[in-house]
Amino acid sequence: MTENLSFAAFDVETANPKHGSICAIGVAIVHKGRRVATHSWLCRPPAVVGEFAARNMRIHMITPNLVAKQPSFAQLLPRVLDTVGDLPVVAHNAVFDMGNLSRACEFSGIVSPGWQYGCTYAWSKRQLRLGSYKLNQVAAALGIVLDNHHEAGADAAAAADVAISLARMAGAHDLADLARINGTRLARLGGVRR
Repeated sequence: MTENLSFAAFDVETANPKHGSICAIGVAIVHKGRRVATHSWLCRPPAVVGEFAARNMRIHMITPNLVAKQPSFAQLLPRVLDTVGDLPVVAHNAVFDMGNLSRACEFSGIVSPGWQYGCTYAWSKRQLRLGSYKLNQVAAALGIVLDNHHEAGADAAAAADVAISLARMAGAHDLADLARINGTRLARLGGVRR
């Protein structure tokens, strides 16, 4: 049923509460309904939002020292784009992840990717009856292992597995079909210089 279900799951961690302060990116690749690869990268946030807040560091354990010798967000993005390719994308709470990506591109003076994307948070709210729709709660409800919550690669992998589970439950053939079944459609991110 999920033989056409191919997509990338995307997750970011931020250095502080300011949108665009990306310090880590995770991507999980799904091919024909199976997660086949997971990637995780650290990066230096765009300089204008580059300070690290204590609360954020407590959540994801990423510090300024950990990213000091890593590529900048702008230097890392081409690698992320190569990994995603022309696949549609999902994120759990896509407003957060895509908003941060768009803003980081704006701060870096680069074009944001023109991805089509959907939100596993929104779809979970439509398909499941839970007290909370946070990623760790949805994963637990679906029997998905999420051992290292707030590590970007682990969160991307969990979002990918959530999308696969929801697609199977809904009988969706591909990501656009899953969006349609849940009363939404895939949105389009940027693709333009701001």
